[in-house]
Amino acid sequence: MKSNGTPPDVPLPPEPFWRPTRRGFLTALVACPAALCWGSTAFAGKHHRSSSSLQTELELLLKRLQRRGLIHRGEETSWSVYDFTTRAKLVSINEDTPRQAASMIKPFIAQAFFFAVEDSNGKLSYTPAVRRTMERMIRRSDNLAADRMIRLISEHETHSGARDVEHILKRHAPGIFRQTRIVEEIPPDGRTYRNEASAHDYSRFLFALWNDQLPYADEVRDLMGLPNRDRISSGVRVIPASVEVYDKTGSTARLCGDMGIVDAPGRNGRSYPYIFVGIIERSSSAKDYGRWITRRSNAIRAVSTLVYLDMKRRHNLV
Repeated sequence: MKSNGTPPDVPLPPEPFWRPTRRGFLTALVACPAALCWGSTAFAGKHHRSSSSLQTELELLLKRLQRRGLIHRGEETSWSVYDFTTRAKLVSINEDTPRQAASMIKPFIAQAFFFAVEDSNGKLSYTPAVRRTMERMIRRSDNLAADRMIRLISEHETHSGARDVEHILKRHAPGIFRQTRIVEEIPPDGRTYRNEASAHDYSRFLFALWNDQLPYADEVRDLMGLPNRDRISSGVRVIPASVEVYDKTGSTARLCGDMGIVDAPGRNGRSYPYIFVGIIERSSSAKDYGRWITRRSNAIRAVSTLVYLDMKRRHNLV
């Protein structure tokens, strides 16, 4: 189920919101597992201040974790939360800063392919074989499948490889992919650091995707909604199994992120979808990748816990 709204770029008057109290803030922390609340996160750089109380809560959470020494100075973050129901941007932190895209670029590759299909005058088709490749690319985050899609797109463009993906995206939707930069294929070891996008790019893309403003939007949503282990709901005990998540994670030794749409049911039977984007980036590779990515993944889950609890109060979610 989808809900129409105003694009995230459009400023709107703040809607009535739940006013946080110290008790409410601590409840949000206690509600998530200790491993999530006290895992590492990051908060750095200037940000646009939202009128939302949720942003205030998030800033408090990040600063508290920082005071506990769980944030490394070399790390920066971006966060974005948009509520389709109230048509309000609830969180905007470092939203327009380009960051390494890692595997979060893969839904953009899928969208570029569908733009190419429309441009090809029947020369390029969405076949069952292409669907299987896309599923491997998004659901399993298969890098070889992603490179196969890049080459397929490039064959019908200027044969410039990954740059053709960026060109077709910006030709068709320049207002969405403003800070997107796609210049390299993804090597088998996943060490891709040059492709970039901003949290705002992801938010604009997800908004257009949810509202069927892009070709084959339903197909891209289906691919992003296939069951997998994400950082938005997996391991977040306050989010019930009835919540649907359409997302793509990104992981390297320098980046941990997730971007997606959370479709949460309310107790009145209605659907209350919202956009969640969280990115943690460092300038150099972590020496202990396994430990680093686990702790940052848990940091994103802690923020997701806080966001869901806020949305639950706003909309009486299940």
